[in-house]
Amino acid sequence: MTEPLFDARHLSKRYGSTTVVDDLSFRIAAGECLGVIGPNGAGKTTTIRMCLGLTEPDGGEIRALGLQMPRDELAIKAQLGVVSQFDSLDPDFSCAENLLVYGRYFGMQEQRIRDRIPQLLEFAALTHKADARPGELSGGMRRRLSLARALVNDPRLLMLDEPTTGLDPQARHLMWERLQVLLQQGKSILLTTHFMDEAERLCDRLLVLDHGRKIAEGRPRDLIAEHLEPDVVEAYGNGALSLAQSPLKAMAGRTEVSGETVFFYTQDARPLLDALGREHPKLRTLHRPSNLEDLFLKLTGRQIREGA
Repeated sequence: MTEPLFDARHLSKRYGSTTVVDDLSFRIAAGECLGVIGPNGAGKTTTIRMCLGLTEPDGGEIRALGLQMPRDELAIKAQLGVVSQFDSLDPDFSCAENLLVYGRYFGMQEQRIRDRIPQLLEFAALTHKADARPGELSGGMRRRLSLARALVNDPRLLMLDEPTTGLDPQARHLMWERLQVLLQQGKSILLTTHFMDEAERLCDRLLVLDHGRKIAEGRPRDLIAEHLEPDVVEAYGNGALSLAQSPLKAMAGRTEVSGETVFFYTQDARPLLDALGREHPKLRTLHRPSNLEDLFLKLTGRQIREGA
C-alpha cells in the first residue's frame, strides 16, 4: 500500500470545556483532492490550522510528506501552499512584488522567484495586472493572486480554506478551472468549502464533519448512493406545506420541509409526480436527482448554525 502524502491520526482539540475536533483521522493520497465539508462550527478551520502547525492538537499525530509534525514543521511547510479564508496580500506591493516577497520567506533565490513570476501571473490570468496593487483588483483577482502566491514554492500539497467564498459565479468557475489544472499536474489538495457544487466538482473524496467528529467519508457519488434515495421531488406554492402530512407522503421514502418547500425523497418519482399533477395541478414541482446538498442536509440538519 502506497504511503499517503498526508496522514492525520486521532486529532483532537479542546477550548475550555468545548471539544472542537474530536478523534479525527484522515489521509490524502498523492494527486488527490480531499474535501472537508460541514456546518459552521464543525471544526473545519481548526483542523486546517492543526494541519499547518498553527494550532497545537491536544491529542493525535500528523505525518506529512514523509515527515512528522511538529518535529519537522519547517520542512513540511516548505512543501505546502496555503490559501486562507481571508486575503493576506500586502496592500503596499504590486501583484508581482507580492509573489517576490512571499518567495523570499521560503529562502528561494531571488532569480528563481523572478523566473517563476511570469508563469504564476499567467496561471492566475493576471499578467496584465503585474504592476497593480491588490486594492485595485476585483475579489476574484485577489483570490487568484492568493492562489498564485501559494504556488511560489512549487508545493506538493495545497491547503485551501474556503477559497471561493464571496466570489461571483464567473470568478468561482475560473478558480475551479485553475484548481482542476493543478490536480491534473499531480498536486494534492485539502479543500474546505461551503459550496456543495464545488465539492462535487473538485473532490475525489469527502470528509463530512459535524461537532468536530467525522460522520461520513467517501467519494461524493458513493456517499449520495449510500445515504439517499435517487430521486427528489420538490413541491412549492400555495398549499404545498400541507402535502407533508397528506397521503402522498406514503409515496416517498422520506419527506422534509424547508421554508415553503416540501422535499420528497423517493426510489421512483413517476407515481408521485403523476399524483401531484392530478390532485394539485396548481403547485409548482421540480424533479431532480439527489445531490451533495441533500446529503449534507440529511447528515447535518437544516437548522442554521451560528459561529465560525
